[in-house]
Amino acid sequence: MGVPSFYRWLVGKYPKSVVHAVDESHDSDSNNPNPNGEFDNLYLDMNGIVHPCFHPDDEIFGPTTLDEVFLAIFDYIDHLFRIVRPRKVLFLAVDGVAPRAKLNQQRARRYRTAKDAEIAEIEENRLRKEFERAGKELIPKPEYSDVCDSNVITPGTVFMQKLSTALEYYIRLRLNNDPSWKSILVILSDANVPGEGEHKIMSFIRLQRSLPGYDPITRHCLYGLDADLIMLALATHEIHFSILREDVLKKNEEINISTFVASFSQEEHDIFKTRQWFKQIETTHRRAHKKPYQLLNIWTFREYLELDMKPECQSVVDFERIVDDFIFICFFSGNDFLPHLPSIEIHEGGIDLLIEVYKKMFKSMGGYLVDTSRINERSTSYINFQGVKIFISEIGSYEDRIFVKRSTLRKKKMEKLLQDQENEENDRIDFCNSEFSSMEQNFNHRTGVSAHFLNSFSEKCTISSPGTVEASSSIPPDDAFENTKELKRVLRQFIRDKSDLFKNTVVDNDKVKLGFFGWKARYYREKFSAENAKEIEAKRIALVQKYVDGFCWVLKYYFTGVCSWSWYYPFYYGPFASDFKGLCFTEVSFATGKPFEAFDQLMAVLPPRSSHALPKAYRSLMNTDDSPIHIFYPLDFMVDNDGKRFAWQGVCKLPFIEERLLLEATKDLHKELQDDEVERNSVRNAKAFVMNSNSLFTQMCSHPRVSGCGINCFLSPYEENSALSNFTSPILGMEDISSDRSRCATFFSQEPQTHITRLLNAENIPEKTIQESDIVRKMLWHEYPGHVPPHSIQPQRYVPQTLQSPDNLKDAGRGKPAIHTSFPLRSYNNGRGRGIQSPVVANWGRGIERPALSNHEYHVRGRGQFSSTSYVSASTSYDHGQVRATRPPIVANWGRGVGRPPLNYYEYQGRGVGYQGRGRGTNYYVGQGRGREGHHNPVWVPRRSEHKDNSSASVPVSYESVGNYPSGDSWGGRGGGSHSAQ
Repeated sequence: MGVPSFYRWLVGKYPKSVVHAVDESHDSDSNNPNPNGEFDNLYLDMNGIVHPCFHPDDEIFGPTTLDEVFLAIFDYIDHLFRIVRPRKVLFLAVDGVAPRAKLNQQRARRYRTAKDAEIAEIEENRLRKEFERAGKELIPKPEYSDVCDSNVITPGTVFMQKLSTALEYYIRLRLNNDPSWKSILVILSDANVPGEGEHKIMSFIRLQRSLPGYDPITRHCLYGLDADLIMLALATHEIHFSILREDVLKKNEEINISTFVASFSQEEHDIFKTRQWFKQIETTHRRAHKKPYQLLNIWTFREYLELDMKPECQSVVDFERIVDDFIFICFFSGNDFLPHLPSIEIHEGGIDLLIEVYKKMFKSMGGYLVDTSRINERSTSYINFQGVKIFISEIGSYEDRIFVKRSTLRKKKMEKLLQDQENEENDRIDFCNSEFSSMEQNFNHRTGVSAHFLNSFSEKCTISSPGTVEASSSIPPDDAFENTKELKRVLRQFIRDKSDLFKNTVVDNDKVKLGFFGWKARYYREKFSAENAKEIEAKRIALVQKYVDGFCWVLKYYFTGVCSWSWYYPFYYGPFASDFKGLCFTEVSFATGKPFEAFDQLMAVLPPRSSHALPKAYRSLMNTDDSPIHIFYPLDFMVDNDGKRFAWQGVCKLPFIEERLLLEATKDLHKELQDDEVERNSVRNAKAFVMNSNSLFTQMCSHPRVSGCGINCFLSPYEENSALSNFTSPILGMEDISSDRSRCATFFSQEPQTHITRLLNAENIPEKTIQESDIVRKMLWHEYPGHVPPHSIQPQRYVPQTLQSPDNLKDAGRGKPAIHTSFPLRSYNNGRGRGIQSPVVANWGRGIERPALSNHEYHVRGRGQFSSTSYVSASTSYDHGQVRATRPPIVANWGRGVGRPPLNYYEYQGRGVGYQGRGRGTNYYVGQGRGREGHHNPVWVPRRSEHKDNSSASVPVSYESVGNYPSGDSWGGRGGGSHSAQ
């Protein structure tokens, strides 16, 4: 699941779920009350810490030694600790060997990383030569770096072994010297403990909840950027849970090194032209330029879901099962184990569609889709397969419209980009020509400016391709720092531009052409080489069955842990939602198996470029042609960018690793391993650290099961006695720990625990703060004519109980009276193309009735206009009469007969003539079109409004009719056109 896409969707849909974290200074006392609220346990998904410290994106130079990486990691953890201030547990989880289902994604990511690094290196070398030719001095590249390949961040490498040692040293150092650490239990689950980091954390939480004595008001905080963490937090059914993360939607501020350097003397400045000094300055100022942090509060998120996921035809629901169903339906938007359904893209409102279909089809599905209380049963009774088929088939009914809109927008975007590129090129040429001509006319003849100056200016206006260095830069040629900064900026821009397939004129890369006639047959032909109907049907059945296996596996993985280490989805692409129609699902079962050894995983995920991270005994299997498995390690590979905008969205079509062949090839290599390599390839339990003064230490010395301070766990101490000892620092320049008073024990779980998928104590739920009015409503993406439907908050309006009616508005404008119904507001616009429109109605003005859509409306053609129907206090309406293109506030580009949705409950019009369209109506409530006059018997309630009327029609401004309209033969007539409000 794409992190930015899902998080951006969540922040836009449920904004109050996210709050900014207070980030106090480095000198703040962690023992003081926490301004962010108190937390008991802090869990760190170390994958989100190690990577940015290993290859930071916001620094000109990254670290060059492992010690620099480890120091950055220590600083990062200190920073997070100061924000959260855990009182009981700190859990550091490093990724271990992952299930086979994850290895395909890891393999594709590492191959892509190696390929991108190769391209970036070639381009940087080219840029350095251009800078040198332009006379620009640069900070030299390091001759050697321990951190040149981020693919070493994989279990089994020397780096991961050293990371484990460094983290143990860091934990002991803080326990001995930092008062805020003295009373907590620290758990380190390093790369030798199988499992992904976040899932090891979830296993710990499930264990805690299942043991007697667990405190149900334990307050959890989990740090990480992976969108899966949000789903996993929901799956715990813990109320008091927050996710800490950087605000990835906010850009970093740039570091201004030149201002700092200018404060030094010339003698000092001369010694600064070294890479190492530059890195020291950058490291010193690194802390001030981190992104701000945010807390995603799960209890607030749950409140939103409780209101937004309420089924349409169900009065009483089990909300905990609704939460489980939400997690399940989000699987179809894609994750690390399954590709998304082709019609479901998060940035296209895919999750909104899933939610709307779920609410709409809840009764037809037979209720809930999953029952996680039965997930440990051998049968698949934990999934309502019939309901799932109905749900996905309904999603499939929208596919044509989604694909048609996607293709239309793609075409428009390509045309706009090509036009922008052409205009930009022409503008640059015109600018250079005009400036050159002006200078020649105004200066050359008057002041005798030399031809050399004019030639120099002409060179400055030279049009260059992306990544080309111009000698006209305003940066002084002897400023190595700024020059290097500029080189990195140009390099990043080159990489971004290269990844944009549209900007690189790769416009004809859509072979399937979803949305055009025959798209499904083309999909199976291009993606699966199925040439005829029989082959397509066979592939469809196989694809759907494996996908069903997949969402069963993922569901178990999220709620109970790994149910099979060897299962994986054996295709690059997912099926269409419409492919599920008419198929019968079979029982799904999994064989648990066992995880890969660390070196076998390295062989499964590393590309040949990263073979240096392998033990020497294994490298020949990857690098020689006579290897029995050399076919798994191509030097080049195909990336399917069909229909994609950016290269990183492409599908890496690498050969799938065959487990049997891999294990057969490596089984005899164990005897060639050195002692340290055997240690790296071993499996261990997690470690727990406490101070010798902690009561938990006394317990674990006498009994493996310890509890206290809200902690339940199984510990087996390493040390036989409590004698003080020394711990040698593995980091160059850092002190040894003398008289180490910390103690280490093995942390383990005695037996698998059944996850409790309900609240443990309903009495400790925080007071609810989210109301119906906080729910953000918007049109479904495929129903909106533009790119992204605008948000609108659900309006509120008082309606007397006596006026409420279940009937819908029908036949208005056709000689029948209009009937008012109850909240939510709905309006039907009639007439024959010249009527007016009001909120929550879509695509009117043609005399044809339509259902209301998501509190938004627009009209496509015709001469109708929008009327005063913002049913909120202090609303504003606009009537511009014959004004052709007047723009009200916050509304752009209207008034041309092309419909758009209202923004923020403001309304606008097209080419209306008078307040009632083309009819001769006298005001908003009485229509006198060409049909017979309609009347009404309104009930008036006060309304605060401001009307701006540029026509001659009169508009009632102080009251609003919410009553019935029992009399009259027509409301607006045929041709005049009007509307009625529900």
